[in-house]
Amino acid sequence: MAVYTHVSAESLARFLARYDVGELVSAKGIAEGVENSNYMIDTTGGRYFLTLYEKRTDANDLPFFLALLDHLAARGLAVPPAIKDRAGVAIQQLEGRPACLIQFLPGVSVSQPTVAQARGVGRAMSDLHRAVIGFPLQRENSMGAGHWRPLFECCGRSLDRIQPGLHDAIGHALDVVLAAWPDRYGQRTIVHADLFPDNVLMRGDEVTGLIDFYFACTDLRAYDLAVAHTAWSFDVTGTHYDSGVGDALLAGYGEGSALSGYERKAFPTLAAGACLRFTLSRAWDWLNTPADAMVTRKDPLAYWRRLAVYAPELIA
Repeated sequence: MAVYTHVSAESLARFLARYDVGELVSAKGIAEGVENSNYMIDTTGGRYFLTLYEKRTDANDLPFFLALLDHLAARGLAVPPAIKDRAGVAIQQLEGRPACLIQFLPGVSVSQPTVAQARGVGRAMSDLHRAVIGFPLQRENSMGAGHWRPLFECCGRSLDRIQPGLHDAIGHALDVVLAAWPDRYGQRTIVHADLFPDNVLMRGDEVTGLIDFYFACTDLRAYDLAVAHTAWSFDVTGTHYDSGVGDALLAGYGEGSALSGYERKAFPTLAAGACLRFTLSRAWDWLNTPADAMVTRKDPLAYWRRLAVYAPELIA
């Protein structure tokens, strides 16, 4: 989450008047994340999230995301569907951006997950992968393996401004990982593709919400699990790997969905790919985020360091 587009109180009040949610009490921009502009909205009727979709989110993809959330909510998953206005419309326009008012879910995002919390998240991902069975829509992974080299080329030699020699090191790692990528094998399904701790809400060890589905797509389910493993098993700097947390995440997933032998064998490659994907996307944002954006830039090297756990020969 972030704030790129600022919304005036007057515009927000007019926007909320379309809904049966009461009158505006307060609005607070949320700086975490990098994708869209987000606000916490309090009204006389309750608390909501407001998301304005920025240029990286294709407005043509919004019907997919919202249909997916409706599908999951109908199957009992704790996800935040968009709220429809009195005319039954979910996708609005606000300050020149597509916008949605979204149901608020209770809970907090943890910064230092425990073994028990990681196990719960693994179970929640397994529940997600089972719940999407029968969902009729598909979406290409816009940040999937086929997009990493073009993103690398867009960053170019500017990568060396982040760390000397980073350009050549990432280029070599891409060659190795993409050559081994198991894209034609393994079970494909609808995946979250971004299940970081800040996209999970918890109360104690209980998962109370899965949020921010704006990278959801069709891809390998084991890759979705690998993304989560790289996100939950390390400290924020990427220097400390907690194998207990990582093992608990995998164990929790296995309680509901068993990985095949091939998926288990391919897991280090999938996790290495996740490390490269987030190194590159964070590098792009690091190099290109507007100076006046209310957004927390994330250190790309914190993901580059994680690669040492899954493919130490690539980062020596």
